[in-house]
Amino acid sequence: MDGGFLLVLSGPSGSGKGTVSEALMKNNDDIIFSTSVTTRTPRPGEVNGENYFFATREEFEEMVEKGELLEYAFVHTNYYGTPKKFVFDEIEKGEIVLLEIDVQGALQIKEKYKEAVFIFLIPPTMDELKSRLVKRDTETEDEIETRYRNAFKELDFVGEYDYFVINDVLENAVSSIENIIAAEKLRVKRHKDIKKEVQAEEERDKWLYHLLKN
Repeated sequence: MDGGFLLVLSGPSGSGKGTVSEALMKNNDDIIFSTSVTTRTPRPGEVNGENYFFATREEFEEMVEKGELLEYAFVHTNYYGTPKKFVFDEIEKGEIVLLEIDVQGALQIKEKYKEAVFIFLIPPTMDELKSRLVKRDTETEDEIETRYRNAFKELDFVGEYDYFVINDVLENAVSSIENIIAAEKLRVKRHKDIKKEVQAEEERDKWLYHLLKN
């Protein structure tokens, strides 16, 4: 079965991208998370290779030179990028690859790979966004202010995305994204030969019926 695609989820820092992504992964076995590489310092509890691939700036620059990244950007004070091979290998298998990145990276991907599906996650209010940044207690006051100012700039790019989802109640935001995924799976362009797929399903059903009958 065809139908694999890249699902790009982005939005301002504090919009809840990480929380929403975790919930999507927990609820859906057919979604594969694309782990990004970054030069930032790991936060408490983060595991190299699971949350991010943590690299030095020299290692990151070498990946850029070798063309190993689908996109990369300098965000706030660090580099972030997406390993190319993993993404395309999984899409070829028919998998949905979830990529959680910032606006800069999303726009790079849109320019190079228009087949991706782009979702912009929006906080209910900007006051709530700042409150979330403060409560997570992972940045200094200066870093919080930088992220807050950048959030206003990033909201200007909502029009570049296919969909937007307001992350007020987590369950509702996740449900909205799952509905988007369900619709995107049925796009005709994602299936090379629908007739063959239908026939294959029919043959499988006949085989199962014969197996159970005997």
